[in-house]
Amino acid sequence: MPVSKAWPYPRWVAHRGGGVAAPENTLAGMRAAVSNGYRMAEFDAKLSRDGVAVLMHDATLERTTNGQGPAGDLTFAELARLDAGSWHSPAFTGEPVPTLEAVARYARAVGLACNVEIKPTPGLESVTGTQVALQCASLWEGCDVAPLLSSFSLEALEAARAACPQLALGIITAKFEPGLVDALKRLDCVSVHLLHKELTRERVAGLRDAGFRVAAWTINDPARALELIDWGVDAVITDEIVRIDPRPRT
Repeated sequence: MPVSKAWPYPRWVAHRGGGVAAPENTLAGMRAAVSNGYRMAEFDAKLSRDGVAVLMHDATLERTTNGQGPAGDLTFAELARLDAGSWHSPAFTGEPVPTLEAVARYARAVGLACNVEIKPTPGLESVTGTQVALQCASLWEGCDVAPLLSSFSLEALEAARAACPQLALGIITAKFEPGLVDALKRLDCVSVHLLHKELTRERVAGLRDAGFRVAAWTINDPARALELIDWGVDAVITDEIVRIDPRPRT
């Protein structure tokens, strides 16, 4: 199927770093992805109160740390003291909330491609898009494969595009809605990241014919993953990094 957008990214992507094999959005998760053969990880980035980009999905701290309240209300020094691992299992007790900088250093050292989801604290969409993009551009400067930035927030993506037009963008959405292709064109996106249940063979073909790459989330069934690849999906994002082996079959 024809596409015009460059796509230097691997097909298999570990969701939130290590899927269910390790605490999400941690360096332990990145190491789990690499040890299971993954060459790309997706993870979430938001800003601390003092503007440091850190990895965290939720707007609040309770689910994945021993902290309480909005994550964006704390400075990085305060976030760094939290335990972001024991919620997953005792083996990860004491795992810290990592900075985007720490993850970039690790990813570059081991050759792990990155999909950075911009996850703003509500009300900080534009500033988060700008700052995450600027930090990504700096941290991956000179790297052969720059990170792919994606978000549910069009406002965050607009700010990222204005700040760093050289970085690749993707829109994340749980619904295939009218106007999606227009939004992709307006933001000069390379990809659309769709909930896999919204995808059909025809939709994948239509999006690729329109010039866009297609990433599907979150696929945890190996048979479904292979079906989507057969349809032409460019990236399969999964939690099941142990059950779904990304390495070529021999």
